[in-house]
Amino acid sequence: MEAPIIKIGNSKGLRLPKSVLEKYSIKDKVELVLEEEQIIIRPVETPRKGWSEAFKEMHETGDDDLLIDDIFEDEDFE
Repeated sequence: MEAPIIKIGNSKGLRLPKSVLEKYSIKDKVELVLEEEQIIIRPVETPRKGWSEAFKEMHETGDDDLLIDDIFEDEDFE
């Protein structure tokens, strides 16, 4: 697939078709990987994507117990 390079102010940009943006779930940012003789464009993953579902599953299986007590026996609050 060819894509045009367009002028944006003093810079230039790459215009991606809507179908490509939707297929690869590209929102506001992409990651550019520069390798020998090529540029790879990857969608930026949302940080913590899927954590909510993972925490829910952990709770259902009982894997969400604290590993360290939130109050220590020798803790002095005075």
